[in-house]
Amino acid sequence: MPKIKTHKATVKRFKRTGKGKLMARKAGQDHFNARESGNTTRQKRLDIQVTGALVKTIKSLTPYN
Repeated sequence: MPKIKTHKATVKRFKRTGKGKLMARKAGQDHFNARESGNTTRQKRLDIQVTGALVKTIKSLTPYN
């Protein structure tokens, strides 16, 4: 049985924590941030936990990570 290839784009976008949760960067950080309030800018720095059906898909694309 051959090894499964890891989807490299998925590995770059998501990371798995020590307890197995999937974390991703919050969207909307690239540009047009000058008009955001300081509170919004601060909240965008935090990672968010991936939930729902997306977790199963990500885990299948990254079998060894």
